[in-house]
Amino acid sequence: MLLYYLDLAGVAVFAASGVLATRDRNLDIFGVLIVATFTAIGGGTLRDLLLGHQPIFWVADYGYLFTILVAVLVTVVYLSLRPPPGALFLIADAMGLAFFAMSGAKLALDAGHSAPIVVVMGTMTGVMGGILRDVLTAHVPLILQRDVYATAAVAGIVVYLMLRSTPLPPTFAFWAGVLVAVGLRLVAIRWGLNLPSIPRKST
Repeated sequence: MLLYYLDLAGVAVFAASGVLATRDRNLDIFGVLIVATFTAIGGGTLRDLLLGHQPIFWVADYGYLFTILVAVLVTVVYLSLRPPPGALFLIADAMGLAFFAMSGAKLALDAGHSAPIVVVMGTMTGVMGGILRDVLTAHVPLILQRDVYATAAVAGIVVYLMLRSTPLPPTFAFWAGVLVAVGLRLVAIRWGLNLPSIPRKST
């Protein structure tokens, strides 16, 4: 049940990030809700489709859609009263990324898939919602920029896989992966760390 509630919390955080991304796009409330929904459940939906999980998680449990609706309303009301949250939201977003990545990796591993597939499925679960959010709001997706974002998810999943191959409890491996992903993302934010970019050749 703890993992389920954390999953709902991650959905709420990502839905809120979808609302924040629409602030300067002049969308009506329905458009905001669409962006928030794609952000919150896009990665998990694609994961379930590729893994053949039926019914898709939010179809089986409408609590996810209810959580999105509440998160959107709360965020809209908050933004009408106060300025957007800064560091606190980045921390929550990092936690959502890490948990979604680990939950996607766990589902793929429990389904018997190999390590490369587990890494791909976990990373996709964590970042696909953000990609859809950025595309819908005409932003360059964060994953295509230099930020340490998807890399943090990959690192956490690799640690999770390594520990799952040891006698340590699976729960320990899961939370260790979450901590690595969150820690790497927050360190990158705090110190402005970025991946190297391809240098442009001067003309």
